[in-house]
Amino acid sequence: MTFQTFLKLGRVSNLPTVWTNAVAGAVLAGNPSLPTILVVGIALTLFYTGGMWLNDAFDAEIDAQERKNRPIPMGEIAVGTVFVAGYAMLAAGILIAFSFGVMAGLAGIALAAAVVLYDWLHKRTVLSPVIMGVTRFFCYILAALAVAKITGPVVFGALGLAAYIVGLTYAAKQEAYDRLDRAWPLVVLVIPLIYALTQANGNTPALVIWAGLVVVVLIALRLLFRRNRGDVPKAVVTMIAGISLYDAVLIAGMGQGGLALLAVAGFAVTMALQRVVSGT
Repeated sequence: MTFQTFLKLGRVSNLPTVWTNAVAGAVLAGNPSLPTILVVGIALTLFYTGGMWLNDAFDAEIDAQERKNRPIPMGEIAVGTVFVAGYAMLAAGILIAFSFGVMAGLAGIALAAAVVLYDWLHKRTVLSPVIMGVTRFFCYILAALAVAKITGPVVFGALGLAAYIVGLTYAAKQEAYDRLDRAWPLVVLVIPLIYALTQANGNTPALVIWAGLVVVVLIALRLLFRRNRGDVPKAVVTMIAGISLYDAVLIAGMGQGGLALLAVAGFAVTMALQRVVSGT
């Protein structure tokens, strides 16, 4: 297996979005401890990368027909190896979560379970976008429990993020066919935009970032509705990067301007990395 295969399987270009999830969860919990956030970021990296590996392992037969450029169909790595490595990464993430206490460990188990459930069922149920939303919900929860406790802002912020992911994942499900069958499920994207605006608290940096998030969503929607060849994948990776902007608005709204800028940088880094390693 080459290093490029590792990167492709893990879709590592999107990792900055889980790192900014860690920052947002900690800030919303009221204790943005940078050393703890770094360790949580490592745990979320393992959960995310392990989940992406398992996604390819579960989809190996389908990818052999629809996405022959993926590493397993191309013979770059055996499906059994991908399964073992994916589960090992999830287990390592759970162990790190337990290092923050029992509650954080249980959140880690819930996150891993949601990841596996999505990877197993996402081609077989219309509820797969909801399951994916649950995975990001627990990213906030885990980060909050690692630094302090679950608060109202953590829960509502996580629900807003989950709604964003539901809309994003619905669009991503159309990518293999490069079309959008129905547009109405995308209405769910209004929820995180409205919630993020309420949490800006009149904070100028937060409002500016929120405006940027709106622009990103509008650009993605334009691509989805235009439906030219290649537009759906472009829309999906744009919305993935936008996760960090959602995080940034909430962080800025809590008065953490420096960390908000770090989250905005996560958006820029994700967009840049997607040019090197496919984000889908």
